Amino acid sequence: MASESVLRLPIIDFSVEQVLKPGTPEWNTVRTQVREALEEFGCFEAKFDKIPIDIEKALFDAIEEVFDLPLQTKQQNISKKLFHGYVGQQPVAPLYETIPINHSHIRENVEIFTTALWPDNGNPTFCETIHSYSEQLCELDGIIRRMIFESLGVEKYLEEHMDSSNYVLRLMKYKGPQTNETKLGLNAHTDKNIVTILNQNHVDGLEVQTKDGQWFSVKPSSNTTSFIVMIGDSLYAWSNGRLHSANHRVMMRGNEARYSAGLFSNPKAGYMVKAPEELVDDDHPLLFKPFDYYQFLDYYYSMAYRTGPKNLHSYCGL
Repeated sequence: MASESVLRLPIIDFSVEQVLKPGTPEWNTVRTQVREALEEFGCFEAKFDKIPIDIEKALFDAIEEVFDLPLQTKQQNISKKLFHGYVGQQPVAPLYETIPINHSHIRENVEIFTTALWPDNGNPTFCETIHSYSEQLCELDGIIRRMIFESLGVEKYLEEHMDSSNYVLRLMKYKGPQTNETKLGLNAHTDKNIVTILNQNHVDGLEVQTKDGQWFSVKPSSNTTSFIVMIGDSLYAWSNGRLHSANHRVMMRGNEARYSAGLFSNPKAGYMVKAPEELVDDDHPLLFKPFDYYQFLDYYYSMAYRTGPKNLHSYCGL
């Protein structure tokens, strides 16, 4: 295995117009790159320039603005589902805060969010920024998922799959630990959803673990047009293990705060994650029983199992 200093995620360019047109040679080339990256690393760096620079700058201004709100205001973002509202001040991750915005690609949902946190005027600038940003990233998510399904030969399931999922934009802050010693920002974990698309400010901290257990730092080559794309356990299970769900964590040092935004595509409640029969054969026996995503999340977040190294296998593995 190469040394940590030379380990880097594959960089895949989605900025060429022909790449966005299914059936073109450019599309097919990038589709192969996506498949290979997700088989080996479970993630890659995506170059995608359809989000204007001014929207991207406004996004990080908006993230700082929301986390600068008083704690009691941020706590107005609540949910009946565990960890689906504002999370902060956790002993296991004291540097970490997060606020989710459900269905952020739908303007009315963002307006509901902003009205709760800014009851006087709803913060229309914040609303427009979050909505515009989410709409563009949803397009990238759709392109990536189509490429995955085509590469697996199961594109006939794509429409049903897309219709059975929704989006959450999770805003995140990691406080600088005020020391040059490395401190834990977020525990090692695999994402549980379908696809995650991450964007960050200039403060690094994301680390990914290779299949053989080696950790390496992820340093995007360009913060303004680069996104880290990774798949979660739901797509890992749906693909019957053909794709890899990467273990990752955040490690912090120094004085500056790290701000990031992650667009998470999730199965809808009641949708059963189940590998298609085309992906099950003698060389690829079925790995998991069908499962409901939100029931799996309840299992994962319970104190008895949340630190288990193989949560999906312990929940529904065969």
